[in-house]
Amino acid sequence: MVIDKEVVEPSIVFRLDPGSGVPTYQQIVRQVEHALRLGYLVPGDRLPTVKDVVATLAINPNTVLKAYRELEHKGLAAGRPGQGTFVEGTLEVVPLRDQQVLHKGLAHWLDTALEAGLDPEGITALFTSALHDRTQRSSPGKAPREPGAGHEAAAS
Repeated sequence: MVIDKEVVEPSIVFRLDPGSGVPTYQQIVRQVEHALRLGYLVPGDRLPTVKDVVATLAINPNTVLKAYRELEHKGLAAGRPGQGTFVEGTLEVVPLRDQQVLHKGLAHWLDTALEAGLDPEGITALFTSALHDRTQRSSPGKAPREPGAGHEAAAS
């Protein structure tokens, strides 16, 4: 007797940026968090198996396990024996209409930055600095700062 098993395809494909300075396991965690915020992943979606991630990215299985454990600790994923790891939690999602408007504005800003001669690292540094300034200014109990004043190098 043959029992049909439903095969559920993973809803995300991980990519690594070796030059980012961000640990590999943390890149995986962040990609899942970003996909949740953008609505690309929803509860019930299956994450790629550890074996598949290892084969695709050529990384140590313990790295993937560490990422999946962190996602479980955050309440965002849970392993199901014999089935895989599935999304369990959610994060605040930006509505699609807002995403499209924001994406268009960001694409315009990126075109302007590239035309000004910034390379990807320069764009990342400028964006990270501006984001840091904005979040510091809007945090309760923080005094407003002049843009660019007293900056340390921004790290992601």
